[in-house]
Amino acid sequence: MFAKIQLLRTLVGAAVLATSLSSIVQAEEIHFLIPGGAGGGWDGTARGTGEALMKSGIIDKVSFQNMSGGGGGKAIAHLIETAKTQDHTLMVNSTPIVVRSLTGVFPQSFRDLTPIAATIADYGALIVRADSKYTHWDQVVSDFKDNPNKVKVAGGSARGSLDHLIAAAAIKNEGLNPMKLRYVAYDAGGKAMAGLLSGETALLSTGLGEALEMAKNEQIRILAITAEQRVKDAPNVPTLKEMGNNTVFANWRGFFAAPGINQAQAEKFSNELKAMYDTPEWETVRSRNGWVNNFVPYGQFYGFLEQQEKIVGSLMKELGFLK
Repeated sequence: MFAKIQLLRTLVGAAVLATSLSSIVQAEEIHFLIPGGAGGGWDGTARGTGEALMKSGIIDKVSFQNMSGGGGGKAIAHLIETAKTQDHTLMVNSTPIVVRSLTGVFPQSFRDLTPIAATIADYGALIVRADSKYTHWDQVVSDFKDNPNKVKVAGGSARGSLDHLIAAAAIKNEGLNPMKLRYVAYDAGGKAMAGLLSGETALLSTGLGEALEMAKNEQIRILAITAEQRVKDAPNVPTLKEMGNNTVFANWRGFFAAPGINQAQAEKFSNELKAMYDTPEWETVRSRNGWVNNFVPYGQFYGFLEQQEKIVGSLMKELGFLK
């Protein structure tokens, strides 16, 4: 009888321990909030990061939510308003969070969120359809000189945004007036790409990561990128700089958590993203998109953003987008 009682106590104890452990060691999930539609740079960055985290075993489960609107402002407002229920949410963003705050597209800034980490840099790319008459950037410049209205440039974001800034900077660095550039704004990169392919615009200003696979499949042609020198994942694509145009720019992308998240969770997010870099799964995603590793961890990311605000603000004033 005593043995039976002891066995029962052992079984009950084991069950209690198992229940206790299950409440501690739970499958970890990250929910990615994407402030734009499918097919854009934010979408590709969030989904590529989620793919690498899950396939490498760093995270057990990932989910994604696209929430476009207001130049990214809708998703930012949502994350702030629902902060208490967003402990496991990371919102992807990039240089536009600085640009749109400076231009007043939305009232919030990175200061209203919890900056977690920057993860990559993506160079700007100026692309055309595969059957376009343009085979060299100089031809675009020649047409712009002849009549700026001939050259319509699409972008997956609002006027005065990053896609617009890159195209305008390229025009300015040819000694031409960037304010005469005909920029056509689309809601997210996928729609802007569709506009290019349908012939609505002659060119598209976007990120290299959004164009690389399509260029390899010969659906589009990349005329130039804004890198300092050619990148190893696209060795045949020329830089603006090698053509005598000094437009060099890399768009950082990274992740933000809800305001008020505790420091331990913020550091955990940052450490998980850092661990991702050492995995072959991440290298597959990175090389596929032509991204450059650009890790800025929690604790340093906030200062990085303040510096970006000064640099981008200065560029915007130079181009006439800010007074």
